[in-house]
Amino acid sequence: MGWRKRGGQLLQVLLIVVLVSLLVGAYLGQPILLSFVETGSMEPTMEPGDGFVAVPAAVSGDIGEGDVVVFDAQQLNGGGLTTHRVVGETEAGYVTRGDANPFTDQDGDEPPVTEGQIVATALQVNGEVVVIPELGTASTAVGGVVESVQRQLASASGTRLFLGTEGIALLVAGMGAAVLLYGLLFEDDRQRSGRERDRGRNRDGVYDPRRLVLAMALFIALVSGGTMVAMSNTTEYGMISAEFDSEDPTTVPVGESSNVTYPALNAGQLPVYAFYASASGNVEADRGPIRMDRGAQHNVTVTLQAPPETGFYPQYVQEYRYFAVLPEPVIVGLYGLHPWLPILAISATMGGAILLLGLAIAGTKPVRIRESDRGSWL
Repeated sequence: MGWRKRGGQLLQVLLIVVLVSLLVGAYLGQPILLSFVETGSMEPTMEPGDGFVAVPAAVSGDIGEGDVVVFDAQQLNGGGLTTHRVVGETEAGYVTRGDANPFTDQDGDEPPVTEGQIVATALQVNGEVVVIPELGTASTAVGGVVESVQRQLASASGTRLFLGTEGIALLVAGMGAAVLLYGLLFEDDRQRSGRERDRGRNRDGVYDPRRLVLAMALFIALVSGGTMVAMSNTTEYGMISAEFDSEDPTTVPVGESSNVTYPALNAGQLPVYAFYASASGNVEADRGPIRMDRGAQHNVTVTLQAPPETGFYPQYVQEYRYFAVLPEPVIVGLYGLHPWLPILAISATMGGAILLLGLAIAGTKPVRIRESDRGSWL
């Protein structure tokens, strides 16, 4: 296989990754690898419609002044994801501002931004945001076409399977798998033109089962990893530090604490291990691990601690879920190093199991099919 063909296949993979990242991220309401701005609040750094590389908060490291972050705003534009720059830090959280705005977000009604609100950081090189011009404009156009296709497929099939995020994943995964499998399984005829027989034979068709098995293993690894990422989420508790008692567990007297029950349910087909971590300064939760079999539910105790000053304090608890395919001590050890390591290890294990099983069944020798000029098969 020549470098030109390899480059073409790599480009196809990158285009699929970009498409999946933008569409699924838009449906989930959380950037996945790539994101874009919709307003002019970040001008001149980013114009409306410009995109950027969104580094997940779990791996972006410490947030500092000058970083551009994507956070779940409480009040700005009615709430929702906002991309602004960190311009300061207080005990209550980060101070943020759009580059085009004369005032900080906290000069208005937006409270300081906590760690739990930050979902991603814009990639910067030498202090400058890596901007992808018009990425959002293209994404919006493609998204409109995809939504139209989803509606037509749902109408024709009489099912909602093709709608929403699951439908997006199904469509893109199907197209991506078809493109990749075609490139992996069959050699390009033009690449094999030099091996064409001169007498009575067409060019040899080659099928390599190892490539099919490898494609299946990679697909399983990616799907399992993506599923665990999707199962992991952040839960918000709007705590009020008050000077009075209340029956509402999220309204806590100054300096006291209150317990809130979080019902954790495993609605999937595989057993999972769940871990919980504080994503803000005044909340704690049962750390786990908690094993939940299919359909099992576990009540997690979340403790809210009211600060000495009255006010509204959004608090966040981060939940991580992993398929229980590795021994519990292994998952606990990897989680202690970094919450994303179990996802990588489990995805590699599941993909590796499919790879070994597939090679054991299909074998490792290529199958060669030859076709004569008369159309008979030999």
